[in-house]
Amino acid sequence: MAPSATTTEKRGEAGQRGGTVSRTYPFSEAEKLDLDPLYAQLRKQEPLTRIQLPYGETAWLATRYEDAKVVLGDPRFSRAAVLHHDEPRMRPNTSNGGLLTMDPPEHTRLRKLVAKAFTARRVERLRPRAEEIADDLVDGMLQRGAPADLVEDFALPLPITVICELLGVPYADRADFRVWSEAFLSTTKLTPEQVTDYMDRMLDYMAGLIAERRAEPADDLLTALIEARDEQDKLSEEELVRLAAGILVAGHETTATQIPNFVYVLLTHPEQLAALRADLDGIPQAVEELLRFVPLGSGAGFPRYATEDVELGGVLVRAGEPVMVSTAAANRDESVFSDPELLDLTRQEATHIGFGHGPHHCLGAQLARMELQVALRTLLTRLPGLRFATSAEDVEWKSGMLVRGPRKMLLAWQGVE
Repeated sequence: MAPSATTTEKRGEAGQRGGTVSRTYPFSEAEKLDLDPLYAQLRKQEPLTRIQLPYGETAWLATRYEDAKVVLGDPRFSRAAVLHHDEPRMRPNTSNGGLLTMDPPEHTRLRKLVAKAFTARRVERLRPRAEEIADDLVDGMLQRGAPADLVEDFALPLPITVICELLGVPYADRADFRVWSEAFLSTTKLTPEQVTDYMDRMLDYMAGLIAERRAEPADDLLTALIEARDEQDKLSEEELVRLAAGILVAGHETTATQIPNFVYVLLTHPEQLAALRADLDGIPQAVEELLRFVPLGSGAGFPRYATEDVELGGVLVRAGEPVMVSTAAANRDESVFSDPELLDLTRQEATHIGFGHGPHHCLGAQLARMELQVALRTLLTRLPGLRFATSAEDVEWKSGMLVRGPRKMLLAWQGVE
């Protein structure tokens, strides 16, 4: 079993292997949406480098696109192994199970139970409802007048409403589970005790909701998962509770963060924004480029452990060693993307890995794409002259979280519908 959080102290000293000194990681504080230039240097000179996170053992960091895809997709790299190691991490709390700490075939078994709800075809059926929700939110913004906080008035309620309706969670409970969701993404914002408490509250809430849905089934994903548990014995009760809670958190947190991230990038690239306004049919491609360009995470993703010796990036990764991937760095790989530091909303090159790759590729990727497309189209068509209420410097940014994005973003606009 993994050591308890109390056995792992925050490290200030760099570890070593084979004479290679580990770099303290993250390399710097996440500043707005800027990516530390050291990533570009490492891609060219040291594509696999040793790093020491605040907690856990030392790890390798992959920064190149092809190396990243190997770590994320090759079965020789295991997520489940983190449960038996002192995994490198940004916070004291260790992983405690769930879909994100499974390997195939167990991972495949649970993923199949919900994958059909997130296919491109199923998601397209949700688009009209997402558009309706987005329009209603903009109606409220127009009624109240500028300035409006894009985060609270639009970016959060849009994906929360969609995932609540899809899963079967009462939207009225959003204030509670929004707070508890922070436990899944906090690094330093919450204390270890708060993280544990919020996670327990979320799981207790979902267990209670499952009990209610058992008594009164409905036409939603939660009822379908309960039937898979009760009638087909395809998952345990604990797996059911954790899976449902995970869908609720993942179904709104990242999209709610990316909406203001995307708007921020567009408003700070006025020429690209003007071109997009002139051709709204380019929004789907623009979303893909923004997913490539925006470094959502404040650091690298979850570690994977080599199950055997693997040569990667010119380095021998030994069995039992963890490797972390910076998808943000991989998405700026100059060997794959031309002028990778340049935002080009018409870019049509290799597929980005903003949603990951391999077995743990984001389950809700199609849903997120649809919601981001709807969000941009609605904002650009309904709010002419969309701009920062004062300036880009007044945007308030999140801190102490695994994801980076605005905590508050005041916007203004011109004219009337």
